[in-house]
Amino acid sequence: MATFTFKEGDKAVYPAHGVGEISAIETREISGSKQTFYIIKILDNGMTIMVPTNNVKSVGLREIIDEDQVDEVYEILGERDISVDNQTWNRRYREYMDKIKTGSVYEIAEVLRDLSLLKKNKELSFGERKLLDTARTLLIKELAIAQGMKELEILKKIDKIFKD
Repeated sequence: MATFTFKEGDKAVYPAHGVGEISAIETREISGSKQTFYIIKILDNGMTIMVPTNNVKSVGLREIIDEDQVDEVYEILGERDISVDNQTWNRRYREYMDKIKTGSVYEIAEVLRDLSLLKKNKELSFGERKLLDTARTLLIKELAIAQGMKELEILKKIDKIFKD
């Protein structure tokens, strides 16, 4: 995975929080040493996060996906040849939470797909419903930006995938 250099105005994905915009790049003195930070405003909720520029990789900050990756995401969402295993809901919940925390668009797509398919066969737990919403929100925001489309259009596209 390459190290990214972001500039003000760039969009970036921060794991588990989603797409944010680099609103500033600031240098601050902390414990006697100067550090440079990306100041990121999360688009979905307005939260501001400071990420040391030398920690970008370790926190999983990454660029928005490109067109090829968008196609892969839709392929993952469309897969039906999977078994949503019969683990207890809390074990599933932990696994899905870990996937979301990776920040990987593919892992998030898998969570959305698995929970959407599971929902057709059984009632989801409260935690699973929340994870489903989180995965959907994270994915819709990034896909909309990556494709230059409105979020509502992406939502309709995703809903259509799971309609059958």
